[in-house]
Parts: sequence; C-alpha cells; structure tokens
Amino acid sequence: MTWNTKVTELLNIKYPIIQGGLAYLAYSELASAVSNSGGLGQITAMSLESPEALREEIQKVKKLTSGPFGVNFAIGQHGRPYTHFLDVAIEEEVPVVSVTGGNPEPFFNYLDGVDVKKLVLVAAKRQAQKAEQLGADAVIVVGQEGGGHLGKDDTSTLVLIPHVVDAVSIPVIASGGIGDGRGLMAALSLGAEGIEMGTRFIATKECVHANEKYKSAIVKGTVSDTTVIKRTLGAPGRAITNKWTEKILELEKMKAGYEELKQFISGQANKNYIYNGMEDGGFAWAGQVMGLIDDIPSVEELINRIIKEANEIRHQWGK
Repeated sequence: MTWNTKVTELLNIKYPIIQGGLAYLAYSELASAVSNSGGLGQITAMSLESPEALREEIQKVKKLTSGPFGVNFAIGQHGRPYTHFLDVAIEEEVPVVSVTGGNPEPFFNYLDGVDVKKLVLVAAKRQAQKAEQLGADAVIVVGQEGGGHLGKDDTSTLVLIPHVVDAVSIPVIASGGIGDGRGLMAALSLGAEGIEMGTRFIATKECVHANEKYKSAIVKGTVSDTTVIKRTLGAPGRAITNKWTEKILELEKMKAGYEELKQFISGQANKNYIYNGMEDGGFAWAGQVMGLIDDIPSVEELINRIIKEANEIRHQWGK
C-alpha cells in the first residue's frame, strides 16, 4: 500500500510521519534515523550552543541520510536571537524548517525568497489561520494530550484537528497523543495529512541523548503520570509527574512569579533529568501517549510497526 498524502508530496517523504523538535534531544542520530526510515527527521536548533554547532549537526545528518530532513526553531525560547542559526540553515540548503513558539512573521520575512518548506506548530484555529496567511506550507496542530509546550486552551487532538482542518486550506499535521498506527489512521480520518510524534521518538534507541531513566519513565508511565506546569506563566507544558513538578505546581498555587519559578523551569533543570537521570532533581517533558508506550525499539522498527498497523486498519476498512 502506498502512503501518498499532501504532506508526503510536500516534504518528499515516503510516510506521513514527522519527528518533533524535542529540545536538547533532536540531533543528527535521531533525525537521520527517522529520515532513513521514510519519515521526516528534525534537528533542534535553539538547544545548540552556537550556529557552528548547528552546521556540524546538519552536515552529520547529510552524511547519514540522503532523505529530506528539517531544522526546528523554538523562536520563543527566552527571546534568544535566532537569525544567525537561520543563516546556517539557509547556507546549508536545509529543505524544511519548522517554527515553534513566538510569532513566525519575522522568521518568515527573513526567509523571503528562500526555497524551503515552512511548517508552524500551532495549538488553536486562529494561530493556524495566521500561519497560513503568513505563508506557512503546512501547520502542525498539537492537542492538549501532547508533551512539552501546549496551547492555553484545554482542547484535545480529537476535537482540534478537524476544527483546524475546516479553517485552513494548507495541509494539517496532527500532533499530541499519537504513538502508533491507530493514531496515524485516526489523524487521517480527522482530515490531517500526516502526524508528528515527540514522546514516542524519545523512547527509541537512536534518541541517544536521552538518559535511560527518562526512557524507562516513559515506558513505565501511565496516561495519568503527566502534569501540566507553567500555566500561571501563560506557557503551559506537559511533563512527567515527579517531586520537581509537584514543587512547581505548589509554587504556582502560591502565585509565584517567573523570578521565583525560573530555577525550577530552566533548561538546566530540564537537562538534569533528561541528560543526567536526576528523576527528582529536574523535569522531563512527555505526553499522555506514554501510557501507550511499552518498549524502546529502533526508529526503523517503530516506523515499520506503525505502517504495518495502519495498513491492517486500511485493509479492515477496505481501502
């Protein structure tokens, strides 16, 4: 069975599966494995120390895969300048860029005249419409089930995807709560043209930067073992529940401001867990889909499994 959708045609990939940006984790090993397996792998730019470090990662990916890949820019990350990083992506002729957090308009303006596919992560219909107006080639729509930063409205993927599909003419990529072939088929049935997965790709062999304790927590966790932090800061994000996130919620309940919270929600606190395995000395992003994850396969095994499951469903549906 073939898997031609508007997203596979747009991105020149075999399967409509995209790997999320994954701050501090999405580097050459994971990105190339996803691209080699027929999906679109991505490198996270703004977690790197310098533009030259990004160039090194891009060149590593080019050596490891001949498939298309993308670079994700979390442009809202503490207001850190991104144009020097974007210059590198342009110079290296990266085929796809994705934008998360912040207003994509200046980002798109900077890319004026550059031959690159532009994806924007959104969490609401209004954001999707704005992204289309600005020139996005597709939108990635994340529901409340997702890991990491989410929308301010508690809208599930099941409701949000068709809501956005009906509001824009560009392809919609579903994200949040998706980790297997059933999720892929559900997304397509809602009108999406592909899926993005984050948490599911963390629990793979090629996500080499993720500590084994982090991967194990994802495998052992249930659908109830995540919590949403940073709501009071207007930047809600879903993480694995632990003593650290409970402390954050306690401080938020006491109406603590950013200055009081920053040491608990910092990049270093994130790395303490995901890099160093300090399960109660930091936090780790994860979506509710971790309740459906029970192993740590290779990326190739995972994508082949997803497509096999999805094909079985298509056969049952008589497609």
